[in-house]
Amino acid sequence: MPADQSLWIYFANASVVVKLVMLLLLVASVMSWTIIFQRGTFLKQAKEAMAKFEDIFWSGTDLSKLYAELNAKDVQPEGIENIFVSGFREFARLRKQGVSAGAIMEGAQRAMRIAYSREIDRLEQNIAFLATVGSTSPYIGLFGTVWGIMASLHALGNAQQATIAVVAPGISETLVATAMGLFAAIPAVIAYNRFSNEVERLSNHYDTFLEEFSAILYRQAHTPAAANYEKA
Repeated sequence: MPADQSLWIYFANASVVVKLVMLLLLVASVMSWTIIFQRGTFLKQAKEAMAKFEDIFWSGTDLSKLYAELNAKDVQPEGIENIFVSGFREFARLRKQGVSAGAIMEGAQRAMRIAYSREIDRLEQNIAFLATVGSTSPYIGLFGTVWGIMASLHALGNAQQATIAVVAPGISETLVATAMGLFAAIPAVIAYNRFSNEVERLSNHYDTFLEEFSAILYRQAHTPAAANYEKA
């Protein structure tokens, strides 16, 4: 296609520095799109898993049975399931040891908070890279453009006849660097804002569940040890 040929010609005729800038922006763009697709799929699956688990959890199922089912899986529980499993495991362990209700709750909440922090780290993984690309790519592209314009003006000074035809090709080539910087930055910024909002919403859901589950465990901690772990 003519447009593709023109872009290739711009790249081929650019200086070494501008070529390096273009290649850097191309790599950043490819990595950004890879992260965008990967994070988009991951967050979608996290939301679906959370909704599915909450439907089961609040349906009145026996918590001991739910814990046994999740703990028996071959894969490590993730997301809200991991918070539940971590809290219930510590709750059951401490209760068997016969420690006080306060110690049981403190241990269970600590285990859930640790699991919560790990899950938030997993949700936020690689998202910061999108912010970096979005904030720096325009400046990197601008650097390539400025460098190319400087080279074009230097060539203009050495030319016997100073005309627009002498500098126009060089300036056109360098403006491609700015365009590539914007091409890399705009999707990264949009994706970062969207993913940050989704992570915040999931984080709020996890935190709310942690508090609600803590209230359930608190009631269980103050019931006789022989009682089952069925939700009230």
